[in-house]
Amino acid sequence: MKNKDIMDCRTLDELVNIEFGEPGTKARDDFDKETDAFCLAQTLREERLRAGLTQEQLAEKIGTKKTYISKLENGKSDIQLNTLFRIFEGLGRRVQLTIL
Repeated sequence: MKNKDIMDCRTLDELVNIEFGEPGTKARDDFDKETDAFCLAQTLREERLRAGLTQEQLAEKIGTKKTYISKLENGKSDIQLNTLFRIFEGLGRRVQLTIL
């Protein structure tokens, strides 16, 4: 039945609902958190590369270690908000938060 449901999907939202449950369920909440972390990690990496910096150069610029930048870019470490601001300031970018 699940395979048929997947084949009948017309949108990504429908597929995600089938695979991970409706919004508000534990599995879906976990998936959404992992997705957000992945997107942030990719954005960080893209902005660092756009700025022409290595992980080591960025780490030196903001006063942290290369291993921490690497962990962030690989989604292996949580990030504090003040650190997020420092990193993007170090990349010459600004962070704007929207609370929904």
